Amino acid sequence: MPDLIRLTDVEKSYTRGKEKITIFNKLNMHFEEGDFVAIMGPSGSGKTTLLNLLGGTDRPDKGEITFDGKNIEKLSEGKLTAWRASNVGFIFQFYNLMPILTAAQNVELPLLLTKLSPKKRAENVATALKIVGLEERAKHRPREMSGGQQQRVAIARAIVSDPKLL
Repeated sequence: MPDLIRLTDVEKSYTRGKEKITIFNKLNMHFEEGDFVAIMGPSGSGKTTLLNLLGGTDRPDKGEITFDGKNIEKLSEGKLTAWRASNVGFIFQFYNLMPILTAAQNVELPLLLTKLSPKKRAENVATALKIVGLEERAKHRPREMSGGQQQRVAIARAIVSDPKLL
C-alpha cells in the first residue's frame, strides 16, 4: 500500500531569544492509509510540532512532507487551507468550540471552507452529530452542555468532512 504521509529529511527549529532550539533534524517517517499511530514522548519532545507539521498548520524549515503524493509544504496559504479542510480533522485538547455558536454550527465550521451546498453541509453535520450521539443537542450552545458533550461536539467537527487524517 502506498504511503499516505511521508516526511523526508524534515528539519524544524525555533528561536528563543538568541538560542536556536532544534526540534527535528533530518526526520524521516511514513504512514500508510489506515494506520493508527500514537505519538508519545516527554513534554517538549516535539509531539505537537509533529502534529502541526502533519496537519499543515506549521511548515518545516527544510525537508519535504507529502500527503497522498502531494507536496504540502509547497502549497500557498490558500491552497493549504483548502487542502486542510478536505483532508485533516483536528480534535483540540481544549475543544476550541465557539461559545456563541450551536453544536451544529460548531460542527459545520470546517465545511464552510469547502464547496459543499448548504443542504449537503446540513446532512454531514446531522450524520456527524448522530455518530457521536448528540443529534438531540444540535441547537445547544457549548455552555448548555457537559464537558463530555462538548468533547463529542469537537469530535463531530473533526470527522464531519470525512478526513483522511484525524
